[in-house]
Amino acid sequence: MTESQNLQQPLTPVRAAASFSVIVLTYNNAGEIAGMHREIMAALAEWRQPHELIYVDDGSTDTTWKELLRISRSETGVKAARLRSTFGEASALDAGVQIATGEVLLYFTCRVRIKPADALALLKQIDAGEDVVIGVRYPRRDSGLNRIVSRTFNGLTNRMTGLHLHDVNSGVLALRREVLDHVPYYGTLNAFLPVLAQRQGYRIAEGKVEQLPGRFNQSVYPKNYIRRSLDLVSVIFLSKYSKKPLHFLGFIGALFALIGAGINIYLFIYRILGFGGIAGKPMLLLGSILFIIGIQMVSIGLLAEMIIFTHAKEIKDYNIEEIINFFF
Repeated sequence: MTESQNLQQPLTPVRAAASFSVIVLTYNNAGEIAGMHREIMAALAEWRQPHELIYVDDGSTDTTWKELLRISRSETGVKAARLRSTFGEASALDAGVQIATGEVLLYFTCRVRIKPADALALLKQIDAGEDVVIGVRYPRRDSGLNRIVSRTFNGLTNRMTGLHLHDVNSGVLALRREVLDHVPYYGTLNAFLPVLAQRQGYRIAEGKVEQLPGRFNQSVYPKNYIRRSLDLVSVIFLSKYSKKPLHFLGFIGALFALIGAGINIYLFIYRILGFGGIAGKPMLLLGSILFIIGIQMVSIGLLAEMIIFTHAKEIKDYNIEEIINFFF
């Protein structure tokens, strides 16, 4: 792969016999990448299964890419790819997945410095039958404010999804390739891969990974958590209502329409009984607007249902894990 290759174009790597692939996402980590690479290689030396190491640079503006070029050219089994610009972790992960040849994937990002040996240990849980294993940073060594925000975000995620996860945004994940084949993710939804995978029936587990001291994990990410809170709303909507949008839009629309109709009926009775005129009253305008918005939302929900019905045979919201004694 050359430095100028555009990773937005489909990649068709030859599937070698790699048992697992380690994907490391980097962004402006020039000062730490050499030391981290030594730690990763030392941890990989303990594994006898065929494996590969892939670095994906998310358009770093420092000398991270030069470091990765030096590493990949001096060592066999190490691949490096660079995005033309900063597209975000989900895009960098997708690029790494396209390049990877393993049927089991482990990825982590350099924005949180973790012990590579602990991250690799998550693969043992995959071997034991789990489909997705989340690395839980323990102990946490990033900023106190970031830990508070992260704890709040984890609680919100668990409350809205019914799961019991301790570090959704850890940036450390081991999973089977088939999970990514069946679970769509885009934008920044990679942070919610465990949530999306659980909705598809995959087994989710957690494992502790030690977080190491480092200057680049001391940043505070309140903006990121605000964005991901909005992403969480998207995940809940897509996982619960993408196949039945009328259940969501119809309920909200019917509620608005009923409130609007109730207001207008009240004003009509008010006028009939001679309590006064209703022309120009703000409540008349409010009732009419709510009623119209409600009808529109129900109509949009019905239209969405018609579109889904038209493509119903193409939509598969289930995964078959195993078939026994099936004969043609």
